[in-house]
Amino acid sequence: MNIQERMDSINEVIKNIAEFIQTNEEVKTDFEEYLRTIGANAKNGIPIQTACFNYILERNLGEELKSIPQLYLENSKGLDSDVKNIVTAIDDSISSVFEIKKVTKSGFELLNIVNERKYMVVSLMKMTTLRGLGSGDYVIARIVNINGDYYLLEISGVLPATKKDDAYRFAVAKIIQNPELVYLDNPEKQKEIEEDVADINKKFLEFFGTNEIITTNKYADDIIGIFNDYAEEGKMVDYKELIVEPEEYKFFNVSEFNNSYDNFLENSLGGFSSHKETYDVGIIYDEELGLYAIPFYGTFNKIFEVKDYTKIVNYDSCIKYFLQNDKYSANLIRMVASKHKNFMGIVNSVIAKNYTLEELLRNYKRRYINNKIISSTTVLYRSNAFSSTLGIIEDNENKPEIDLSQKVGRNEPCPCGSGKKYKKCCGAVA
Repeated sequence: MNIQERMDSINEVIKNIAEFIQTNEEVKTDFEEYLRTIGANAKNGIPIQTACFNYILERNLGEELKSIPQLYLENSKGLDSDVKNIVTAIDDSISSVFEIKKVTKSGFELLNIVNERKYMVVSLMKMTTLRGLGSGDYVIARIVNINGDYYLLEISGVLPATKKDDAYRFAVAKIIQNPELVYLDNPEKQKEIEEDVADINKKFLEFFGTNEIITTNKYADDIIGIFNDYAEEGKMVDYKELIVEPEEYKFFNVSEFNNSYDNFLENSLGGFSSHKETYDVGIIYDEELGLYAIPFYGTFNKIFEVKDYTKIVNYDSCIKYFLQNDKYSANLIRMVASKHKNFMGIVNSVIAKNYTLEELLRNYKRRYINNKIISSTTVLYRSNAFSSTLGIIEDNENKPEIDLSQKVGRNEPCPCGSGKKYKKCCGAVA
């Protein structure tokens, strides 16, 4: 099958899935509600074609949260192997932020600034509709891998080369939301991060003597900073006075967690200690998935430790928060459940179900069961997009040459003249 025939097949499959969501009884009602919710087809609203495409690629339905391509495969009989292959590939397509490195007659050479891999992609759209895009520009796009060839499914956003900072900020936002994107389709990067996870796990246990520490948000940043110094330099510092329990274990809404895209990075860098209220924070190390800093982890555990869990303020909201928050893994829930025999009894009482632990995880943590999702905190250590956004990595052409034969202390000023410590500048990528 030549490239044009492959492109025609992909477009035909997308067309058939679009017809499926508008005619299948199980999906049609939800799709119509989705259109009403986002204002599609309204005056100045989102075009139906765009809404349809977004729905196919992003929606999950039912208790098992099946994707639209999965439902299409289950409800369509007589599909040949080539069509099934295309549908599965669309389901596994990659949405990311790309820098255009080169424009070709049939597509682009793209650098995925999230997973740091280059791709040659063939556009399913006519290149004449993409006039104006050039080398150095950034696109928010989705690509699909079919039998080793990559095709451009859509471009949902464009940023000119002058908006590099915005492109990288958006890339970091995607990483925080879906950290697996950093190593998705990049096995070398995944191996590198997994080696980090194993190495830092040893250091965490050496430093703390346990895989979890609980303190308040006022001291959590300091403890994490002290551990980072130990992990980098082997510097042992007494942290015991920073282990402080809150006056009361209770769950409540922390306004600073409700960050908009415009200020999410600044608020994240402000740390837990910048928050007005005081609450408990668990600093956890999962030997498989890395480092987590988890608000209300102590409160969550306390629910299963006290005689009357209903005395814990907002205990029910706390349990639902840990089940429904997509940043908290199935491993974390297993960890808490393993410590408390009454775990499933109390959880089932709150959510009015009669699940086993595995049934609970299949319903609430399916993403973590189906994928290996290393914590965003751990992944960001190896993300050039994040380092660049923080100003740690500067464009090579803006850096003076450095005499690498000269020994520079990690806490000394960086010889590049940035004004930062060496370990926070050139030493961070050495």
